[in-house]
Amino acid sequence: MQTKLGLKRQVIDNSYNFPLCLAPMVGLTHVAMRVWLKEFLPEGLKTIWPTEMLNSRKIPHEVLGQTPETYKAVNDVDLVPQILGNEDDPIQKTVEKLCEWGVAGIDINMGCPVKKALRHNYGVALMGDSDYAKKVVEVTVKHSQVPVSVKLRAGHQNDKDYLINFMKGLEQAGASWLTLHPRVAEAKRRGKADWSQIRWVRDQLQIPVLGNGDIQSFEDVLSMFEATNCDMVMAGRVLTAKPWIVSEFAAHLGFEVNQELLPKSAEEQGALLGKSLLRLLEIYKDYFDENLGVRRFKFHIKNAHPWLSFGHQLFAITSKAKTYDELELGLRLFFEKPQPMQKYTELRY
Repeated sequence: MQTKLGLKRQVIDNSYNFPLCLAPMVGLTHVAMRVWLKEFLPEGLKTIWPTEMLNSRKIPHEVLGQTPETYKAVNDVDLVPQILGNEDDPIQKTVEKLCEWGVAGIDINMGCPVKKALRHNYGVALMGDSDYAKKVVEVTVKHSQVPVSVKLRAGHQNDKDYLINFMKGLEQAGASWLTLHPRVAEAKRRGKADWSQIRWVRDQLQIPVLGNGDIQSFEDVLSMFEATNCDMVMAGRVLTAKPWIVSEFAAHLGFEVNQELLPKSAEEQGALLGKSLLRLLEIYKDYFDENLGVRRFKFHIKNAHPWLSFGHQLFAITSKAKTYDELELGLRLFFEKPQPMQKYTELRY
């Protein structure tokens, strides 16, 4: 992957020319979010696109494309679904089904710190047993026709030696790339992500390493590349509020970008967010029935509002909405006045 950033390692293959991607997030990285963000990505640029987390115990019994977590758009290519899994048979059936469905890769979640995942030995719980985690990757790779990756945290130990040995085990098991969110499981989203861990493991692994954690601005994307030498940056909740980071990064790489998608001031950012959320609401109507769509849209606002100076007001307004029309009215009323945005927030984004 050759850009002015000097990236060398390929994620999937050399047709992927945009080293910024969306993080898989429950309730957020569904079809509407992907369609929306792609409108900020200039034509001709390719990156990887996640789904929400998919449970390997459920997927074999579902019809892909007919559940909210697996809805796809016509242009939904380059999908890399993220799966929760720890048993051979469900993983095999899930992987084979996803490959038949048509995906570019499969990502294994070893970073989810929620209690439900830990109780079933999913997510970051797998980081407590490096041999078992390695076997999970081996099984997934064995049955997959596409590259397999792993997204993980700094584990429970915050032990750099344990972490690198754990990641080398995943590399040996056949993982094509790894994504590191350098916080321990117990921290969840609290505290500061230790980017130095990303650089440390990247320098010792032969496969690409993606960096994740604490991206709140376009400048943070550049800073992470410089600080970590990672092969791709993965951004999460900030993109619910600042989708134009995608456009800003594309412009930085020298690609032609619609200038309307490059807001210069805090007020211009707020105005673009208001316009963009109305567009997102229209996309929701295309894919989700009203009851589900309203709930999901309100969850999007819950994650996006901290970057607005008066976002608590937007959150309060939309929380009362019960229909798409009420959501639209609330958005229009809130954004009819200038609504400046903040570059950073200390809230648990």
